[in-house]
Amino acid sequence: MQNTIQVKGLQKSYRNLHVLKGVDFEVERGSIFALLGPNGSGKTTIVRILTTLLKQDSGSVIVNGFDVSLRPDEVRASISLTGQFAAVDEILTGRENVIMIARLRHLKDPRQVADDLLKRLGLADAADRKASTFSGGMRRRLDIAMSLVGDPQVIFLDEPTTGLDPEARIEVWKIIKELAGSGTTVFLTTQYLDEAEQLADKISILHKGSIIVNGTFEELKKQFPPAKVEYIEKQPTLEEIFLAIVGTKNEK
Repeated sequence: MQNTIQVKGLQKSYRNLHVLKGVDFEVERGSIFALLGPNGSGKTTIVRILTTLLKQDSGSVIVNGFDVSLRPDEVRASISLTGQFAAVDEILTGRENVIMIARLRHLKDPRQVADDLLKRLGLADAADRKASTFSGGMRRRLDIAMSLVGDPQVIFLDEPTTGLDPEARIEVWKIIKELAGSGTTVFLTTQYLDEAEQLADKISILHKGSIIVNGTFEELKKQFPPAKVEYIEKQPTLEEIFLAIVGTKNEK
């Protein structure tokens, strides 16, 4: 499978702080790639470099066949970025938010583009409501809808489910899987390990500015010591006690 992102020897420093120390990884086209790491490990810095918002000090970064340093305009035209917080205009309605982005991308029939995306993201019924009335999960879905305007080849999701309740997180997970299923490459950063386990085709762990492990979830599990089998006494639950007592009474 062809790689849509190739990163080799990526380095970045802020004054005397060496944030990225020779990062290497590849992302296959149409896959979900998860970048994990604690706060301050450099995840957002990598995303900003890949999306042309920040220049690297050294190293090669290729996105969709374009060098981010030499051809940033082509890179920006083929990608989309959804940050940690939903970037929606609360004064506008859901439909107006998407139409605004479609017009900025100079697309034909922005209203039809908005209607199609809002339907795809399950927001058709709320299209004419102001974004200020949306729940956290709805705002995130609207944010993703805005990111999908123009059918970008790669979408970057920087901690997309931070602050969402469990039900909203599952909704976003479903959308991410559907995006990859339709051929979109998804680059995901997250602090939720279960999120990466559920979604990612490939996982890289960033620690102290370097990738310390890279591979599929199954490959990562092989690096973990074999599971230790322990036997513990299982205490009955109140439900089990109740059913046992009621069942005994009924038999009599």
